[in-house]
Amino acid sequence: MAEPLDAAQQACWRAYIESSWALQTRLEDDLRAATGLSMADYHVLVVLSEASGRRLRMGELASRMVFSPSRVTYQITSMIKRGLVRKQSCPADGRGQEAVLTDAGMAALVAAAPLHLATVRDSFIDDLDDTEIAVLAEVFSRLGARLRPGTAASTSAAASPSSGRTPPAAPSSGRASPASSSGRTSSAASSSGRISRSSTTA
Repeated sequence: MAEPLDAAQQACWRAYIESSWALQTRLEDDLRAATGLSMADYHVLVVLSEASGRRLRMGELASRMVFSPSRVTYQITSMIKRGLVRKQSCPADGRGQEAVLTDAGMAALVAAAPLHLATVRDSFIDDLDDTEIAVLAEVFSRLGARLRPGTAASTSAAASPSSGRTPPAAPSSGRASPASSSGRTSSAASSSGRISRSSTTA
């Protein structure tokens, strides 16, 4: 049975989960209002824009998005209908399917990036000092590596003996963690077709 949280741990957990839900809601609402894109749409566009040839196998995309195969299929089907991506057979073997970023999808990302950046800065980054940013980056990079299915860190954590302290399970909300936002897009595309990582990235 999990060890109860002490007062400091409970305060930390509640502050995180409640503020993360509020942040995710703000990011989602502002992005939809300004561009018509969901956060899932936006992250797919970012991931594909950074991939070689603007394409990824569906399984790899699902892993990057931390989506189930059925969920990533549903997501890509929705984006295909809007002309943002297309699906085609993998050139290497012809068996698997790849999601490919279209020109319209790249244009949508370039247009949305500065608008998303404004929300990211106003709602999150500009309220943190450099030390806080460094701490959050270190903590969530470590947790992300441990929580992502199939990673070496997650496999090691599952196989290792318990330290005696079990993290509390997050309440089911149906919302993705704010960490699912890539935070790396910009308002201009480079000549390679990838989004430029300039100082204006969001």
